[in-house]
Amino acid sequence: MSINDLITRAAVQTAVYWPDPVEDGFGTKTYGTPVEILCRWEAKQQLVRAYDAKGNTYDYIGIVYVTQDLDMEGVLYLGTLTDLTAQELVTPAIKTGTYVIKQFEKVPSLYSTTDFLRRAFLTQWQYR
Repeated sequence: MSINDLITRAAVQTAVYWPDPVEDGFGTKTYGTPVEILCRWEAKQQLVRAYDAKGNTYDYIGIVYVTQDLDMEGVLYLGTLTDLTAQELVTPAIKTGTYVIKQFEKVPSLYSTTDFLRRAFLTQWQYR
């Protein structure tokens, strides 16, 4: 069984994912159309100090295992599209329980160039 098969079998939770983050010039971001994805959401009670791609430190509060690539600075919410109001679908920062993808890892399995372990490290919003 490959790592992808294992993650696919374990990904029994639904999350809403907002892709394509774009700076709007006013300190916030706009996003693409939110979609539902399957995942395994691992909430953490501890804060772990980590470094982003620019060398800045941040604390992540959870890890989400997914079966597809996700955008850095995209947004995740554990739930479904029907849990969200029309305004929350457009502006995820106003919904309690949404988190920013601060780091995304795609690690190939041993002896494979097509099988990957994908995980997103979540952090709290820096602005609201």
